[in-house]
Amino acid sequence: MGSTATTTVPTNPELMEVLAAVGAAYFQDFAAAAARHGLSSSQAKALGAVQESVPMRALAGRLGCDASNVTGIVDRLESLGLAHREAAAGDRRVKIVVITEQGRAILGLIRGEMARTHQAFEAMSDEQRVALHSICSQVLPVLSGRAVSPQ
Repeated sequence: MGSTATTTVPTNPELMEVLAAVGAAYFQDFAAAAARHGLSSSQAKALGAVQESVPMRALAGRLGCDASNVTGIVDRLESLGLAHREAAAGDRRVKIVVITEQGRAILGLIRGEMARTHQAFEAMSDEQRVALHSICSQVLPVLSGRAVSPQ
């Protein structure tokens, strides 16, 4: 009838390479869209990380940078009206970063303008999209250190 295809299971290094390549391509698309709105990729990433209000120190953790770097990032976002700082209710020394409606709108535009990413996702079948979402949802907690260990 037809030829039987054998599937070779990728090794961990092969999976790491393809995942890194996908991440890099996504990041380039994101950075280019952010630049069209006058933002660095770090500033745009910070907007995405404060969809829920977050303390400055926690934002540094989410961005994988030093707390002193976050100050400059948030200063820029504040100067553009995309985010602002508030004192935490329980401890006024703790500053909370809050995205503004304008910040949400800009983040939506950035994500909407990621043409290569949209093209890649739109080329997938519904089943592939469901599978990708499921796989990413399974891998992300482990990679981010938020996985719940089995009891």
